[in-house]
Amino acid sequence: MARPSRAAALALAVALACLVAAAAAAPARAAASRAGARLSGSKLGIGEPPVARRKPHRMKTNGETRVDDYYWLRDDSRGDAEVLEYLEAENKYAAAAMEDTKELQERLFGEMKGRIKESDVSVPSKYNGYWYYARTVEGSQYEVHCRRAAGPAASATGADMEYPDVTKGAAEGEEVILDENRRREEIGAKFFAVDAVEVSPDQKLLAWAEDTVGGEKYTVHVKELATGRAVSEPIPETSGSVVWANDNATLFYVVKDKLDRPYKVMRHKIGTPVADDVAVFEEPDEAFYVAIGKDFSEKLLYIQSGSSLTSEILYLGADDPSGEWKVVLPRSKNVDYSVAYHPGPEGGEPWFMILLRDERRPNSEALVAPVSDPSRQTVLLPHRADVQLDGVGVSSKYVIANERANATVRVVYHELAPGGPMPTAPLGAGTVIGFDEAVYDLSGGITGEFESEVLRLYYNSMTTPTSIIDHHIGSGRRAVRKTISVLGGFSKDDYASERVWATSPDGTRVPISLVYRKDLFKQDGTAKMLLYGYGSYGSSMDPTFDSKRLSLLDRGWVYGIAHIRGGGDLGRLWYEDGKFLKKRHTFEDFVAAAELLVQANYTSPEGLAIEGRSAGGMLIGAVLNMRPDLFNSAIAGVPFVDCLTTMLDPSIPLTITEYEEWGNPELPEYYEYMKSYSPVDNVKPQRYPHMLVTAGLHDPRVGYWEPAKWVAKLRSLKTDDSVLLLKTELGAGHFSVTGRFDRLKERAAELAFILKAAGQMDAAPLAGSGAAASPAAAAA
Repeated sequence: MARPSRAAALALAVALACLVAAAAAAPARAAASRAGARLSGSKLGIGEPPVARRKPHRMKTNGETRVDDYYWLRDDSRGDAEVLEYLEAENKYAAAAMEDTKELQERLFGEMKGRIKESDVSVPSKYNGYWYYARTVEGSQYEVHCRRAAGPAASATGADMEYPDVTKGAAEGEEVILDENRRREEIGAKFFAVDAVEVSPDQKLLAWAEDTVGGEKYTVHVKELATGRAVSEPIPETSGSVVWANDNATLFYVVKDKLDRPYKVMRHKIGTPVADDVAVFEEPDEAFYVAIGKDFSEKLLYIQSGSSLTSEILYLGADDPSGEWKVVLPRSKNVDYSVAYHPGPEGGEPWFMILLRDERRPNSEALVAPVSDPSRQTVLLPHRADVQLDGVGVSSKYVIANERANATVRVVYHELAPGGPMPTAPLGAGTVIGFDEAVYDLSGGITGEFESEVLRLYYNSMTTPTSIIDHHIGSGRRAVRKTISVLGGFSKDDYASERVWATSPDGTRVPISLVYRKDLFKQDGTAKMLLYGYGSYGSSMDPTFDSKRLSLLDRGWVYGIAHIRGGGDLGRLWYEDGKFLKKRHTFEDFVAAAELLVQANYTSPEGLAIEGRSAGGMLIGAVLNMRPDLFNSAIAGVPFVDCLTTMLDPSIPLTITEYEEWGNPELPEYYEYMKSYSPVDNVKPQRYPHMLVTAGLHDPRVGYWEPAKWVAKLRSLKTDDSVLLLKTELGAGHFSVTGRFDRLKERAAELAFILKAAGQMDAAPLAGSGAAASPAAAAA
């Protein structure tokens, strides 16, 4: 939407995060029974799968020569006829293999579509005299960004809890500022994605960034809201981030280099040629990415340059766009920080709140320092070994902390002294907001404007759809602004979630979040299960709600998330224990989770499907090489599976900055270690489960050739007749299709694949579950 909830804006300003064993009998049991349970590719009646030609390519590193027979599948131009012919042949083979699931896919799509409220509206957020929000319209794929005028509110009385009824649309003075559906039609784009949508401070101009290819290179457009007239030339090849200065005439944006690295910040004056734009910052270190943002207070603009371990932030007064950018804290190796600004009391000294992580404080510590001397710091929220600070923000009267402990999240707010002087001592315990469910997700921040006292909370769990709750701290008033509708008779009471713990080979306990339908699940090993994993970049896979998942749960499936090392679910050290020369912990944790779920009779190897995307696709590839007997089927989405070859090639986007995640294999120790788990390098003659692999031709993060090479090598070596499919989106990138109904169709196809692999093509959802859908819904 045009102006995101100020909770989201606060998170941006603060973090600038736009810049991240089975029982001994189990294998024998699997080997004895799986031949009958698994589908046979040779019995599909679809002919033989495509066979990629072998063209040996020799690569020498550290005195060793590796041979890659499928290196030729990499084509940076995306135009090589032989490569495209192979990808199209794989697509045709995949379509033929899934032909008998068309009815099932339509049924699944109808179920998923039947649960969503097609015509809906987001929770409005107030900004400079307007309420901003987004609509979805029945039958349309994309959002419509809207606003309406807002009246003044008196925070002291809690009047800023007043809330508009935006469901009446144009009848109540609604103004459409950007209709993504109409825009896509105007330009005739097959692929369409919008990133930044930013209104100027005086509310008269709109800047937005759009990608029409899927390669994450955005073109920025600016129009006058009153007339719709373009007031700027299109600005191509940007990262998608746009920030307005307070003069309403100056835009800052980020451009990418030839390797798709956001590296340079440009200043554009509305009405002047883009060729005259001025570079205000350029990052020479190829390991660093550049991002821009605006402080929640609207007083400062930020440039953040950072790698995964180190960052540096510059700031500029938003009223002085031609002024000098100043550094908050000079970059220091392995020191990562973010900042938020407070203007201080009237006539007093402004101050920064700094969220800082380093080797001594891995879970981060919140500090305060005067803007005049950011090195003069006072601890605000001390580092704790058992609690990670995911994010900390400041408003006029409050400090809001999002914390994580023992794989559970909470929001804590602290009150500042009247007038907002810089604190001189730690804030203390604060007021904790948590929920009673054993497994849930929660985040929050001040919404509206800097003076607001409204804390907006986003709460959901694996059984509970997202609720947006506004809590007025000063008055204690609380209101549920919206609970995401799940249509078709859904009741959260029909489902249960729980957390179980597996033990990895080194003794580490690994949490697993589970959800299932109470009246269909029996813990006797007969249930089918889809287990998801990621485990990289410190990203937490929080136990969130997903209505699409109900199509499995209502067929008696269990859904699980393995919170494995390499992710951030249990804090920074959990992440660090699953990267570099400890990366194998990620895969061992996932295998341990799967083994526990089999041993505890939640499922069986015959019924266990697994899934991961991107770096999570590497996880899937690695564990399939390690323990293919443990799984019935797998979905590997845009998988990073040729990691050794990629990390040896600095000409590929992301490689250099990724040295801080995986290591540099030019160094012998990292080379040998990475070679030990790189999925492509460890494919061997053995049985593999059914596999669906996806790729995006224009993917700038994981080259399409990685999954293509992996599938080609698997076809040449695997000893089974299991189904192996490669589906490449020829008109999309890393995040595949963008329309909301297209995404549902894509997910329906993925679920149809694992249902087919499990022998459940004819399985219907429980009657009365709300999963049934009309033919009309499925046909849309």
